[in-house]
Amino acid sequence: MRQRRTDVVARLTAALESEETSVRLKVAMHVGSNPLPELIEVLIDRCAVESDFFVRDMLTWALTQHARTQQDRTAVVDALLGQLTAPSAQARSQALHTLSKIGDRRAWSSIGTELLTDADDQVARAAWRAAVGMVPDSERAWLTQVLGTQLGRGSREVWLSLSRALMALGEASTPVLDAALESSDDVVRMHAVATVALIEDPESGFELAVQAAERTHTLRGAPLIGADLC
Repeated sequence: MRQRRTDVVARLTAALESEETSVRLKVAMHVGSNPLPELIEVLIDRCAVESDFFVRDMLTWALTQHARTQQDRTAVVDALLGQLTAPSAQARSQALHTLSKIGDRRAWSSIGTELLTDADDQVARAAWRAAVGMVPDSERAWLTQVLGTQLGRGSREVWLSLSRALMALGEASTPVLDAALESSDDVVRMHAVATVALIEDPESGFELAVQAAERTHTLRGAPLIGADLC
């Protein structure tokens, strides 16, 4: 029986490395539906190198399924926490994404300033989402201060992620946004204006909020956000 289980693990591990995306997707789905603790590390390692978005998403789902029992949950979370200092940006971002899905607050203490301000946009965005979902009430002010330093960063997609994080923090974000509205940096100020507009009227959409900010603030020659995407 033990040898049979070992053989199954070996076959599934090999299948997760198949050149066929559809095969990897089906295997990840199978592993999530039939959890095997021996595959936790395999799934996490695959997350770090998987090129297909849908397969990565299924790998995350498979890990959340393994985390449904307390014993395996501990194993999954501990293994994911080990990925937060990995050299690979994808390994870090996927670990953060999966931790946010699991929602284990033990991960909070590992999401520090370094991850929240990571040079890689995908890592930083994943860290913002994870942090907002786990932050204790006593740390909300600190978190908003750190997130406030990222205002004006990156493309509009990055802006939206940060604005949503600040919006989710509620009143704790007010002092940070108020200060940003008075910033001498035009881009920071415009992002703050758009964030406040989104908070006040979530139904209007972020693009309209940015357009409103553009109308009310002079960029003083700064490039339009997202121009690098054109």
